[in-house]
Amino acid sequence: MRALLRWLKRLVLLLVVVILGLLSPVAYVELMCRPQGQAMAHDPLVGADWQRPEGRTLMTYPEWHIVHAYEDYAEVIRTGDPDDFGFLSSIGDFWSSTCALSKASGPHGGFPWETKQMVYVIGVSFTAELALKAAYEETMGRVFAMVRGQTRAPLDDLSARQAADYAAFLQQVPWYKWDFLRDAGALDSAAGGSLRDRERRFALGIEHRAKAAYAGVIAAAVAATGEDQLRLRAVVSGVSSEELAALPEVQVIETLPEGIVIETPRYRAFTRLAEQIAAAGGEFVEIAGNDDILFTMINDDPMAEGAIHSFARQGNPGYRHLVLIPVSALADMIRSLPDGALEHVHDY
Repeated sequence: MRALLRWLKRLVLLLVVVILGLLSPVAYVELMCRPQGQAMAHDPLVGADWQRPEGRTLMTYPEWHIVHAYEDYAEVIRTGDPDDFGFLSSIGDFWSSTCALSKASGPHGGFPWETKQMVYVIGVSFTAELALKAAYEETMGRVFAMVRGQTRAPLDDLSARQAADYAAFLQQVPWYKWDFLRDAGALDSAAGGSLRDRERRFALGIEHRAKAAYAGVIAAAVAATGEDQLRLRAVVSGVSSEELAALPEVQVIETLPEGIVIETPRYRAFTRLAEQIAAAGGEFVEIAGNDDILFTMINDDPMAEGAIHSFARQGNPGYRHLVLIPVSALADMIRSLPDGALEHVHDY
């Protein structure tokens, strides 16, 4: 009985240490990365109903960091093994970028608590997921890969394709809508008799089924609170209403002295539309009722002028830079970048 109590105490202590470890980055951001500067108000041209808190352009990046991490991971395992991926460095980049963005948020109203709370939840979840993957792939996964040798097993290639498809899916759709059980079933169906295939089927099957269960919880929570708005309004000048109306999923709302009010989809679709508007000679006057916006770009320089934060990508070449600029400068910036350098315009 005493031995059982000792083990229970050790288990509780271990659980406390794990929880404190997962929450420590949150505490660091809250205590050491305080917003700097005073908020500057902006009277929205699109009306208060369509104005989103400006600080959210900064807070959308941490979610996209996870998307980019999956892109990098998919590229790494396309030709390599999961243990080649820097799980811990990806975690570190998430929290260091969140810290830098928090410091920069002062003039933009700081971070709305509900948004910041959501970022902390996904950050802790991301940290736990990658820490668990690192613990397995750097030990047992590495051993099974070494036993397999240089010739990849069928499930190595299938899991790489699944990772790439998942990363592409996340460009426009929330992660919890992905069919993880379908991936688990595909692994079961395609598994051969090799030791590596059996190991991949077992380890990744557990991961996919666990994610499916967690996704169900998140989907239920979102259904209870309502999904975020999927469209935004912007004011554009320099192009005609006919040109704007011809763009995919763009609705022309009205014409103001400052420009034309349009309604567009959000997320990655907005980035593609911003590129088309800039290429047509258009200028952005306002986006979602705000006059500053964050975007990310990729180049070969470790540092970029005006970047809030920069770090190297994994699997893919180059460095990612987080840059905050006035909305009025966005179109010129897009036109000045080399092809492929613009990664994402972070709406609100």
